[in-house]
Amino acid sequence: MMRIKLWPLFILLVMGVFMISACTAAGTDTITIGVNAPITGDIPKVGEGTKYAAELWLEDIQAAGGLEVGGQKYDVEIVIEDNESKAESAVSVNTKLISQDEVLVIVGPQASKQAVPASEVANNNSTPMVSPWSTNPDTTMDKPWVFRSCFLDPFQGPVVANFVTEEFGYTKAAVLYDVASDYPKGLAEFFRMAWEELHGPGSVVAYESFTTRDTDFSAQLTNIRASGAEFIFTPQYYNEVALIVKQAKELGFTGTIVGSDSWGSAELISLCGTDCNGLFFSTHYAAAGAVGATKDFIDRYNAKYGYVPDDVGALTWDTFKLVEQAIKDCGTITGDLAADRQCVRDAIARITDFDGITGQMTFTEDGDPIKCAVIVKITDAGEFGFYKSVCP
Repeated sequence: MMRIKLWPLFILLVMGVFMISACTAAGTDTITIGVNAPITGDIPKVGEGTKYAAELWLEDIQAAGGLEVGGQKYDVEIVIEDNESKAESAVSVNTKLISQDEVLVIVGPQASKQAVPASEVANNNSTPMVSPWSTNPDTTMDKPWVFRSCFLDPFQGPVVANFVTEEFGYTKAAVLYDVASDYPKGLAEFFRMAWEELHGPGSVVAYESFTTRDTDFSAQLTNIRASGAEFIFTPQYYNEVALIVKQAKELGFTGTIVGSDSWGSAELISLCGTDCNGLFFSTHYAAAGAVGATKDFIDRYNAKYGYVPDDVGALTWDTFKLVEQAIKDCGTITGDLAADRQCVRDAIARITDFDGITGQMTFTEDGDPIKCAVIVKITDAGEFGFYKSVCP
């Protein structure tokens, strides 16, 4: 009688089941999302707002027992990496998130100086990336794998130029910007083009620059004061704005100072004090007077972290909700990372009429949302009050 040796076959079956289970646990039961943020460096408040908004979103996912895709619940892991507010670090972070952490999608970087080079890494490695806050066109240009959840500087520059013209009737502008940083350099130029279209060549009577980490702007501000400029447009980050405003007043500049969305950090008022009261800037949302889902987010964030979220926090929340919708729209997570990344990328591109707390979004073929801007006035109480909305 022939005897069949079943013991080796049993061992092989057990090993096969173990290998399948291991692959399932590491691959398809957990969705990993990467975050590329400036936790340290020049703008740590931006990194903090990014981290806090991500944590709030993850709380909701965990409370629901996971992210449901096609009837199945998946655990979600967020890997937050610090880009140190440096371009080269943002590139390294994206490389790590893609190749080592094997994330499905990347949220960030925030600032254009880091987002532009990091977007090359994401696009070249066929990994979807969504920047919540980078307004420079180069972030998404010719990069089908890269998106953003904010408006662009070619829109923001004319918004500011038109607002100042209509609100104050000024005809002579000055610009003060960081020539070594993608975001202020690009926005300064878009503003200048828009202003000169309205008021003619030479109407930007002073166009002054400095370099990242400069803290003394007296030479530039002295030139601006001598130029006869009626106001200064400075598209700088909150830490620099406080210095610029204070030094301008000390040097006797009596005109107004106007800014852009980079002013919107919760840290601005603590650094600038009453010197910034009454000033205006363009941004993505206004916390004061918010209603509905926007107010719910603000109240929840404030209760947990002790301060009103800035536009970075709000945009990061919207970005995670966009990513959540795209993953759900895929209908399934296959465990084939390349295929799943492709599905999420395609799903983001198809999103229309997304109702975010910073406004409604529909994406263009370039990965950019069509959405409105908000003009904020800093109140005497040091709050970012809604002044008016400007839409495409």
